[in-house]
Amino acid sequence: MSTARRGVAEAHRIVVKVGSSSLTTAAGGLDADRVDALVDVLAKVRSGGEREIVLVSSGAIAAGLAPLGLRRRPKDLARQQAAASVGQGLLMARYTASLARYGVRVGQVLLTSDDMSRRAHHRNASRTLDKLLAMGALPVVNENDTVATDEIRFGDNDRLAALVAHLVRADLLVLLSDVDGVYDGDPSRPGTSRIAQVRGPEDLAHVEIGSAGRAGVGTGGMVTKVEAAGIATGAGIPVVLTSAVHAADALTGRDTGTYFHPTGKRSADRLLWLQHASTPQGSLTLDDGAVRAVVERRKSLLPAGIAAVEGEFTAGDPVELRDGEGRAVARGLVNFDAKEIPQLIGRSTRELARELGPAYEREVVHRDDLVLLHP
Repeated sequence: MSTARRGVAEAHRIVVKVGSSSLTTAAGGLDADRVDALVDVLAKVRSGGEREIVLVSSGAIAAGLAPLGLRRRPKDLARQQAAASVGQGLLMARYTASLARYGVRVGQVLLTSDDMSRRAHHRNASRTLDKLLAMGALPVVNENDTVATDEIRFGDNDRLAALVAHLVRADLLVLLSDVDGVYDGDPSRPGTSRIAQVRGPEDLAHVEIGSAGRAGVGTGGMVTKVEAAGIATGAGIPVVLTSAVHAADALTGRDTGTYFHPTGKRSADRLLWLQHASTPQGSLTLDDGAVRAVVERRKSLLPAGIAAVEGEFTAGDPVELRDGEGRAVARGLVNFDAKEIPQLIGRSTRELARELGPAYEREVVHRDDLVLLHP
């Protein structure tokens, strides 16, 4: 066993993501045998008490199709949300019953990207997941499709899984789908080979990666999985990407699927969410001095450095910080409403405090709530 795969076998806290196509039929509806097969693997992995599992599970919308008489995944958001509302209960009931065979309790955690880019909500999600694991439960995480809008959606559970892995400080992320790894071409064609290891983006530079799944019931494809692997490995978390039928081999360190080596180090949890899970509600254009202060010196953004404001946002929303040519250089959580900012532009915090009160003697975006997009 290679050193990398030995690390997989020894990982203590693991996030496992499973796609809709691995849990349901193409027509919609849960496949109980597939769910049970996955649960059998997860229960065995955590049976010794030394390994913890967080499951990020797709399948809510797909599970709700058949009960609502829908032949295929709807394109409009309202019917997707209706299907998710029906399907989420069915999905959790199936997991609860299946894991009960092993005496394992299930905890449901529904997340939206809007929740996770806000400081208090992010902290609460982290605490909830930690407490569920400490109490011996197996958290099942899904995007809250019933309330999420197009503007605040993760878009696919691959990216959500990568961010959850960082949120819970996981030692490993395993992405399960209907394809047993990344190939150097279309895996359905003869002559293509599985790529066993990826050490960085350059290893995939000349590989054409498909964007559509086979079953037609999910939102992700191989592109989203590779992107999710990039988020996780950039945060210092190794990733194994393989098919659900090879889950046991993947979790025990056998040579299956594609192993993505970590490429970066862990950073502040919430900033990863801010960078990858938030949708800017507006933008602030910075003068040259403010761009240098934010990008090169990693300082907070003060009112004096703002040249213009666009969009409608409220305090706490994510906004883009742009240079004079309109390029986004950073993203951060703003401390003022959009309608307040025009009166702040170009003025010192001391002057603002004298005229408007002490609440205005503060940063527009604090450096602790700011992430560089192109460091």
